[in-house]
Amino acid sequence: MSIWPSISAPGRRIGYARVSTKDQKLRMQRDALEAVDCDLIFEDHGVSGTKASRSGLDDMLTELQEGDTVVVFKLDRLGRSVLHLADLLVRFQREGIHFCSISEGINTATPGGKLVYHLFSAFAEFQRDIIAENTIAGLEAARKRGTRLGRPPTLHIETVLAAHRAIQQDGLSVAEAARRFEANRTTLWRGLKVMEDITCEP
Repeated sequence: MSIWPSISAPGRRIGYARVSTKDQKLRMQRDALEAVDCDLIFEDHGVSGTKASRSGLDDMLTELQEGDTVVVFKLDRLGRSVLHLADLLVRFQREGIHFCSISEGINTATPGGKLVYHLFSAFAEFQRDIIAENTIAGLEAARKRGTRLGRPPTLHIETVLAAHRAIQQDGLSVAEAARRFEANRTTLWRGLKVMEDITCEP
């Protein structure tokens, strides 16, 4: 008898597992995903949560179709930060994809589980508002102290945040986001890199 609870999920069950270092093992996560009958399992082994691109995650996002259910062992295995996790869940909702986390008992295919999407969507916007406010306040405080800030940024923080939202939630590439927001691709990439450094967790 399996120690893992059965889950009710429509469509294909697409599993995702990640460990941060090569010394860690994927076996527990893999066993749990197999126990709930995942049709496919994508893995990232020895990839830190702070790494912006993870081949296993990227391959899974490419594979997903409307009606599928993404299954993870724990919430923190999916997102490299809380904001990234929130953005992924918003993207899943928009694309008609369900989400299930075995350890936390989250399943958006259930009536109660649908609330998770709304909570994370609100959190993503709240987090971006905090980043914008802190960035603007930090620059203003530095000016008042007489700190030399160098060249002013070409892109306003609101533009960078909007582009980040489009990339994470809509699946745009950096080049596509640059065209949408009429920004230089290299300048936008630098702004996004700074934002990732701020928000990513180990």
